[in-house]
Amino acid sequence: MAGERIWLDVPFAEKDEAKKGGARWDPAAKRWYAPRSGIAELQRWAPAPDIPDLLPGEDRSLGSGLFVDLVPSTCWFTNVRSCVDARDWERLRRMITRRAGQRCEICGAGEDRGTGRWLEAHERWVFDDTARVQTLKRLICLCTDCHTVTHFGYAQVRGAERQALAHLVRVTRMSESQARLHISSAFALWEQRSQTAWTLDLGILTNAGIALAPPPEARDRARVAEETLRSADGPSVPRQSGPDPAIRRRP
Repeated sequence: MAGERIWLDVPFAEKDEAKKGGARWDPAAKRWYAPRSGIAELQRWAPAPDIPDLLPGEDRSLGSGLFVDLVPSTCWFTNVRSCVDARDWERLRRMITRRAGQRCEICGAGEDRGTGRWLEAHERWVFDDTARVQTLKRLICLCTDCHTVTHFGYAQVRGAERQALAHLVRVTRMSESQARLHISSAFALWEQRSQTAWTLDLGILTNAGIALAPPPEARDRARVAEETLRSADGPSVPRQSGPDPAIRRRP
């Protein structure tokens, strides 16, 4: 019975080690477990208490619907996954997908291994221009397709611009011209916000008992992002043959 299992908190990068140590995977619960107690090799993944479905101060109504939600270049590498321990990230990911019913909170799609569609966490931020503070206010479960739209600049870098545009039109029921205008406006806002070095407020995480690792300094984030993309993708990253005049290309 699933209720009798000894659940584990196994980060994705450590799954092979856990499996070698005797851990088993429950595809329904989407979680690793120990088949019996007392397996010394699995003690390092002993579970921490579950994170509550509503984080302290979280606004679950913020940013409904699908829209391009570009991260200012001075905020790159400040996403939640890069700021928390891998095991805490696993706990957060599990909470986010569980409370969403294992479905994208925008389009309702579930995971589909065959098409490479996964459920992913996305952050909704509030920007205080006067105080120059970027505050995390919501974590939302998105499918890969919706998440690609929100990070439209990264979709361009990956050569997925056309697919992202088509998904935006399909989900929002905008016309193509309306969608392109929306994207252009999002890039204009991105350029404006990228002029500011934002201070992070991750209180909804720290108030839930999650320890944070400091991200790169704001002045270094664009450089780190560029180096990481170049290292990960190399010179063979597919790109469109020519820029769409209605959609501005930015990383």
